[in-house]
This record gives sequence, C-alpha cells and structure tokens, in this order.
Amino acid sequence: MQYAIPFNKPYLSGNEACYIEEAVRSGKISGDGIFTKRCHTFFEQQLGFQKVLLTTSCTDALELAALLLDLQPGDEVIMPSYTFVSTPNAFVLRGAKIVFADSTAENPNMDVTTLESLVTPRTRAIVPVHYAGIACDMDAIQAVATRHNLTVVEDAAQAIDSFYKGRPLGTIGALGAFSFHETKNITSGEGGMLAINDKQYANRAEIIREKGTNRSSFFRGEVDKYGWVEVGSSFLPSDIIAAFLWAQIENLNIIQQRRKDIWERYYTYLQPLVVQGVGLPIVPDYATNNGHMFYLVCRDLGERSALITHMRQLQVSPVFHYLSLHKSPFYADKHDGRELPWSDHYTDCLVRLPLYHELNESLQKRVIDGVLSFYKGR
Repeated sequence: MQYAIPFNKPYLSGNEACYIEEAVRSGKISGDGIFTKRCHTFFEQQLGFQKVLLTTSCTDALELAALLLDLQPGDEVIMPSYTFVSTPNAFVLRGAKIVFADSTAENPNMDVTTLESLVTPRTRAIVPVHYAGIACDMDAIQAVATRHNLTVVEDAAQAIDSFYKGRPLGTIGALGAFSFHETKNITSGEGGMLAINDKQYANRAEIIREKGTNRSSFFRGEVDKYGWVEVGSSFLPSDIIAAFLWAQIENLNIIQQRRKDIWERYYTYLQPLVVQGVGLPIVPDYATNNGHMFYLVCRDLGERSALITHMRQLQVSPVFHYLSLHKSPFYADKHDGRELPWSDHYTDCLVRLPLYHELNESLQKRVIDGVLSFYKGR
C-alpha cells in the first residue's frame, strides 16, 4: 500500500543517470572501473579509511570478512541478537556457532558488560552492530578482544559518517562492513563496502573479492599473469553501481545535514513522550548521531501495534524492525537458552518513524502531530 508519507524515499542528487551514462560510455562497466576508483579514493583519502573495497552489498562485505578470518566449523562468534540476519548468516556460512549477546537498556546496541562471560576457548570474533548509526562502546569491546586475542568486525551498515571518540565507525575493528542499500543515508540501490583496517588482511581481501585470483595485482603490474590462488567469490559491484554511489558521495554533506535536522526536530518535539514512559534514542557521550534513523520505544507490543495502525490511518508509514534472532525459527534450537530480555523488548516495542531527504517540515509536522495525538490522554 502507498502512503502519503512513506517510511523511506531514496535521495537522488540528479547526477546518478549522468554518471551511469559516463560509465557505460567508458567501455568498462564491470567491477573496479573509474567510478569504483573514485569511491575508493574518497573513503581512503577524505575520510581516512586505510583501505576499502566496494562490494555488491553489506551482506557480501560481511561474508568477505568471514572468509578472511578462516573460520572453522564450531568456532564461535559473538554478536547481538537484535540485528539483521545478514550479520550472523555471513559467519554461519563458514560453519561458525553464533553466541548472541543482549542489547542494553539504553539502546539496542550490544551489552558490552556481558562479553567477558560469553568468551570461550572456541571464540574467534566479536561483531558489534552500530544500531541506528550510534556507536557501541568500542573501547570496552576492543579490551575484551585484546585480552582473548579475538578479531573485531564492525557491522557498520547504518553508520556512514558516524564516529566513536572522533574515529569513523568501521575503522576501529580489524574489519568494518557498510551498506549502501536504498534505505541508508547514501545509496547505490544495493551495495556495500568492506573497510580493511588491519594490513594483514589487505592483500587477501582483494584476492577473495576477485574470485580467489590475484587479478588486481596483475592489473597493477605486480605479477605478469594471474591465477587462482585461494578460495574466493565475486563480491565486486558493477561500475554502474559505483557511478550511482559517486553521485551520492558528492552530496554527502548536504544529505547528512538534512537528515540530522530532521532527526533533531523529531527529538525536540517528541520530548513530552518521555514522561509517559516512551523511549527516545539515546546518544552516548562517546558517540555521534548520523541521522540514519529516528525511533520510539513503546511501552509494550500492544501499544506499538496500535500506534502503527493509528499512523497508517493518517497515511503515515512507521515500521517496526528486527526480531530477536536467538528466537528465530532457524536458530532457536541452536541458541544456548539464555534469556535476552532487552533484545526481546526492542523486538516488541521499537518503531521507526519516516526519515528521508524529502520529508519537509510540513510533512514531518504531520508525523509528529500524529504521534502526539495517539499518546494524548493515554
């Protein structure tokens, strides 16, 4: 069903089609063309990433990361239960056992105080998810990882242009995965990126991304021929996808300022709900807000369902989000039985409000007024 105010509308700068045509006219529309190189250069030189590789999705970036870790069946990976299925799938495909951590009372991010108790001799990695682009406590995560010689892979799908103590998210762990899906701040429709922050993974990441060949080294003139040197897959996107993304990157500052303004307006006008026990996003002192998402945490499932129905009657489309993965049909019998109450709380109670570039003040006021009218007298 179409709503007057949908949950999301992808932003278009106006140059996407022009750059796609340029890519086509260049004669190279497969991976690692001129626009892929422009995107790589921007992230490495302008945002300070050590090395990045565009991928066809964040899912692929995570799968590439899992391959780099050389996981063996039975190895354990710790991550939050409140996340998208791509996060565990990447590691399950390698035979890993997922050990789910609970969220915090403050926000859906991983409860770092439980990490130490989840580490076993089989643990290989910790995968924090920066929910809504708000940083997890990376110092605490890194400290546990260092004590136990674990690799940290940041799921930064929602975290472009967001920081932890001044450092870009996705650059703190050994590896970081980003999404450019149409629901993200900058988009290529589908698309992703792997940030490689530990030099030991740089060369292998290129090889695995190129079907297990040293093709990238060949094109740089480092070897006189290329061949199959290890296991791999085809993770690199067409340059047409990169061309679309480049048009978005050129407008990153404009996009970000607009999204943050919308986020701040929600936060200001919905403050009265806090005294009624409705939760608003909390941004810790060590984190920044990148305007990716604005959500409410209702008091129970019934209230959230009623709010969504109320808003849809007003032609506004809010949506709930993840379902606790430790209770999913696929993983419930593989979970160790621990209760994860905060993950379940967000599963039942979190609702996301529309947030996109075209949401002007008049449209946003309709959303805000609709939410406030629902809670009036409750």
